Amino acid sequence: MSASTETSAHWQGVIRHYADYLPVTDATPIVSLCEGNTPLVPAQNFVEAIGGKFKLYLKYEGLNPTASFKDRGMTLAISKACEKGAEVVACASTGNTSASAAAYAAKANLKCIVILPHGNIAMGKLSQSLIYGAETIAINGNFDDALRIVRELGATVRVEVVNSINLVRIEGQKTAAFEICDQLGQAPDFHFLPVGNAGNITAYWRGFKEFFDRQRTDRKPRMCGFQAAGAAPLVDGHPVENPKTAATAIRIGNPASWSGAIQAARESKGLIGKVTDEEILHAYKTIAQTDGIFAEPASAAPLAGLIKNIHTRLIPEGSVITATMTGHGLKDPDRALLTAGKEPTLVDPDTASVIKAIGI
Repeated sequence: MSASTETSAHWQGVIRHYADYLPVTDATPIVSLCEGNTPLVPAQNFVEAIGGKFKLYLKYEGLNPTASFKDRGMTLAISKACEKGAEVVACASTGNTSASAAAYAAKANLKCIVILPHGNIAMGKLSQSLIYGAETIAINGNFDDALRIVRELGATVRVEVVNSINLVRIEGQKTAAFEICDQLGQAPDFHFLPVGNAGNITAYWRGFKEFFDRQRTDRKPRMCGFQAAGAAPLVDGHPVENPKTAATAIRIGNPASWSGAIQAARESKGLIGKVTDEEILHAYKTIAQTDGIFAEPASAAPLAGLIKNIHTRLIPEGSVITATMTGHGLKDPDRALLTAGKEPTLVDPDTASVIKAIGI
């Protein structure tokens, strides 16, 4: 048996691997694309570039089946929907949720309805929803409008909502915290992550607490979440009617998991802060060029927050920090092209012209 075959046979997705920590029974039909088991990548070049004196590891969730962390919760949400006999699943989305819901619904032979804000979704994500076969509806409104409509659809008996207001989504997403502890052999001192609809910070904190309570670790991290300045309701203390940010995955003005996020920050003695788009895109470009990590712009929000706090007393020297890279950079190729700030150099098809262009 080859190494790749052994790995495939060994890892069967987050439900089977962490079943003792999840709300499943023998009666639950497991719908899985072998999500999870994503790498925890050291990023010390980035740390050196920003003048840090700590260890940084990136939980690279872009290597899930639909290229984002959403698959962790979706495998459980779709599995439980099948267990309940649902015929249709629905979600509101700025992109990643729609891609994941559409893929897992296809796997389960369920009809999937996606409601998204017109013109405010990255093309990489929209293409996934469409190719997986979801009934995709664009509205002249924002994410919060889309979620309101989906909630109303969920009032019917035939439609199962698979946004993070569905609590089993949070249960699935907490498995990333389990993996971090298993991969490090301990919980980190800090965990940094972006905050949009706030399900992830809620889920990670639940996961870290559960591993601590079951004595799988002997400490819990401080949770540090970061929103975009133009979409920072948790920081500003009120919903944002027209959220604006280049980081489309966190362009949300009224998070569904608001109270869970505030609780996670408070209980862990962490924080929820905000960073500008300029700071986000600087971190987005820097992590790609220092450590070869190409993540969606929202993933760079916690890295921008890390840079912002580099010279504060928040992070003691020698700390172990983990950060969630929520989705792959290919989710939003247009933003990558704009941020790179350059294009291929066109030359004649001969070696001399190439040598002249590269300056050697």
